[in-house]
Amino acid sequence: MDLNYVTYIGAKPEDVWHALVSPEGTRAIFFGSTLESTFEVGAPYKYVGPGNDGDETVHVYGTILTFEPYRLMSYTEHPGPSYRENHAELETRVTLTLEVVGGSTKLTLVNDRWPEGHPSYENTKDGWPMILSNIKSYVETGKTLDFGW
Repeated sequence: MDLNYVTYIGAKPEDVWHALVSPEGTRAIFFGSTLESTFEVGAPYKYVGPGNDGDETVHVYGTILTFEPYRLMSYTEHPGPSYRENHAELETRVTLTLEVVGGSTKLTLVNDRWPEGHPSYENTKDGWPMILSNIKSYVETGKTLDFGW
């Protein structure tokens, strides 16, 4: 049930990393949400932006497990409280790894540790390719994709 994705981005790892953690980067690639955290191992994080609860909707949240700038970030992930009543029980893990490949960056995303019957699995399986495509487009061109939403 693990979700594994690999994409190659025509940019340096520092540029990809900036898109993954900076407010302007996350706002662009995660549909208006910003990533809020101190990024220390063990610290909480949350993606907050427009949604079910207005402009401050918590879409996902969890705990930072690993944070090595320009190389590796891993965190637990729960759906936001407005999405699932049992959100605290629905924990998965996301790991993002950046590697230099020639003049490009290989971005590997693994979303694992899915509990049996997780209600967000199918949506997440379809959502990650859109987010990864947004990351690639944003880092390479400064623009995100129009998904018609």
